[in-house]
Amino acid sequence: METAKKNTALYWILFFLSVILFFVLLEYKGEMVTLSLPFVCTFFAKAMDIM
Repeated sequence: METAKKNTALYWILFFLSVILFFVLLEYKGEMVTLSLPFVCTFFAKAMDIM
């Protein structure tokens, strides 16, 4: 069976953008920081090709 290499560069970019959003929300609007956590976790899992 042939396994194709997946391009995960987009997911890495989205992961780093969501981490930046996490810290911006943490700095300015601390109570809303939990809204960015699903994006951080999902994009990290997709970048690592876990999902």
